[in-house]
Amino acid sequence: MGLLDGRVAIVTGAGRGLGRAHALALAAAGAAVVVNDVVNDAVTRTENGTGGTSAAAQVVAEIVAAGGKAVADTSSVTDWRACAAIVDHAVAELGRLDILVNNAGVTRDRMLASATEEDLDLTLGVHVKGTYAMAHHACAYWRSLVKAGGDVTGRVINTTSGAGMAGNLGQTAYAAAKAAIIGFTLSLALEAGRYHVTANAVSPLARTRMTEQLMGTAPADGGFDDLAPENASGLVVYLASPAAGWLTGQVLRVEGNEVIRMDGWSAGPRYRSRDGAALEPAELVEAVPKLFGAAPGGLAGLGG
Repeated sequence: MGLLDGRVAIVTGAGRGLGRAHALALAAAGAAVVVNDVVNDAVTRTENGTGGTSAAAQVVAEIVAAGGKAVADTSSVTDWRACAAIVDHAVAELGRLDILVNNAGVTRDRMLASATEEDLDLTLGVHVKGTYAMAHHACAYWRSLVKAGGDVTGRVINTTSGAGMAGNLGQTAYAAAKAAIIGFTLSLALEAGRYHVTANAVSPLARTRMTEQLMGTAPADGGFDDLAPENASGLVVYLASPAAGWLTGQVLRVEGNEVIRMDGWSAGPRYRSRDGAALEPAELVEAVPKLFGAAPGGLAGLGG
């Protein structure tokens, strides 16, 4: 018995890297999988496949050869209607939809002053619009089932990044997109719970085609690879499972063999205006440095 027996998943950007690892892991756990990846690869601007076979079809072949069930889909998540078609494809071919893994991504790493409008539009289109549109159509499907009296235990698993939480040099568009996905996940968790759907985000530290120039190659000795894409897939399977039905609106980071609960933006020290009215610039000259521990507090700072 697998953790996901009888469940159906969509994984976007599943032709290679993290998405491929997630699709294989979901299938190994018993899920039937729609393997989505475009044929024209926006990362390299080359054909995403070899010998006329799409990368999505290659992953499907791997799943089927291992005894699983999967279908390929080459629609672009930047197209609103195509996202609806991907959900329809899952229901028509595999009978239902239970799990959505929004993994599709691109990078256009450039310093802001050198970036182009195309860089911005592509990055936001794949990451933000793609995540939003896929979740919209999946949730519309689940809502319709609930209204009809059906049983729903939906799962949305979005992909964010450390860049979206801490920033990164040369990745202003990418960081903005990944931060937006966190905000979207938190809001979706509040909305989707009413029709029995959870929404969480994963932040994997992994070596993929988008990061291999920064992260190098796998260990030559064949030992544990801290940056292997499949390191994050166990968490994705867990979040997709019935066992994770209690958990929603969270960001979990995977670094090697560790999973880290991210606490987000927690409230730190605070200062209240002297007279109870609006803050005045003059008083902030003294107050703001103290918020950051960048000014001496005297004995008052130790409680007297």
